[in-house]
Amino acid sequence: MKNSLSLQQIGFLVLLILFTASCKEKTERAAEPEVLVQYDEPISKLPIEKLNLPEGFKIEVYADSIDGARSMAMGDDGTLFVGTRNENTVYAIQDRDNDYKADNVIVLDTTLEVPNGIAFRDGSLYVAEVGRLLRYDNIESELDSLSKPTVVYDDYPTEFHHGWKYIAFGPDDKLYVPVGAPCNICNSTVVDERYATITRMDPDGSNREIYAKGVRNSVGFTWHPETKEMWFTDNGRDMLGDDAPPCELNRITEPGQHFGYPYCHGGVVKDPEFGDQRPCSDFVAPVQTLGAHVAPLGVKFYTGTMFPEKYKDYAFIAEHGSWNRSKKVGYRIALVKLEDNEAVAYESFLDGWLDEESQEQFGRPVDILFLEDGSMLISDDYGDAIYRLSYKGNQLASK
Repeated sequence: MKNSLSLQQIGFLVLLILFTASCKEKTERAAEPEVLVQYDEPISKLPIEKLNLPEGFKIEVYADSIDGARSMAMGDDGTLFVGTRNENTVYAIQDRDNDYKADNVIVLDTTLEVPNGIAFRDGSLYVAEVGRLLRYDNIESELDSLSKPTVVYDDYPTEFHHGWKYIAFGPDDKLYVPVGAPCNICNSTVVDERYATITRMDPDGSNREIYAKGVRNSVGFTWHPETKEMWFTDNGRDMLGDDAPPCELNRITEPGQHFGYPYCHGGVVKDPEFGDQRPCSDFVAPVQTLGAHVAPLGVKFYTGTMFPEKYKDYAFIAEHGSWNRSKKVGYRIALVKLEDNEAVAYESFLDGWLDEESQEQFGRPVDILFLEDGSMLISDDYGDAIYRLSYKGNQLASK
């Protein structure tokens, strides 16, 4: 009996060790990725025929069933990574036969807090939650079995209001991370100097600093292909009426510049609550004022060869669209024309997601990404889709 009991104890200990090791292994891995859909052709019934395209252009659904599709980043091996806001999900989308239509959609993780911001660098996917930044190393080789991410930082403000992030690496190999104002209008820097700013840091999270101030809520930025200066969109404050203040497209020419919030909006509109404290002349004015409440998000310069030459180095902006204006505006891709690094025109490039008469929309563009062939991807968090815009005058556009 004594020997039998000892064997039982030994067996129990062995099982306990194995169970503990198994649990430890699970804690070192993220949630198992899930293949959401595999298809030969997108099945979306979005009425894209209602979209108004410039002559010679063609738009198709690149991927659908991407609930809440927002920020996009491209991996070295051609995997399109997509972040979301309210859906708490990160996707990996593959076009394995190179026909410019997705044939595999993978849900990488559904456990994250507002993973809107994503960026890709040296084989690693960076995902920005509200208050922390994660890094998934060797991501494209682990799409079927994700390792636990490295926490780059976990000490940024956790306020949800304007807390979702857009992140990107600049030409200086720094990672840029905005921190939106936690309100419609307030002087939040007295609580934390990082509010209403764009910060930057080394890829490992070190050497963090404030790069730009007075930025209410930027959810999109890029760098000019020639000057390497950062250009960013900023969402104007609410509750000053249908037509004020303008949203903004800004250009940073040196670190530490202040762009006006909460004292001045659009370079010319004095805030009724804070405007007496500092004049608009103290701040950097927008390079281009945009429509009031159009909610500009993603912005990219065109550097490809597919589109006609006239679009070279022009800025394309995804205008997500108004939420509380009496008559809706935005819901389009806008275009800012440049000459000698200065904005000379602001106009609609692609619209039709919003029916002006009924005021109903079937899509809200969020982010823009250009493929190697020069075509444009557009994410849509309302239609849950990724579109591909190509120019039919180019042979590649018909593929």
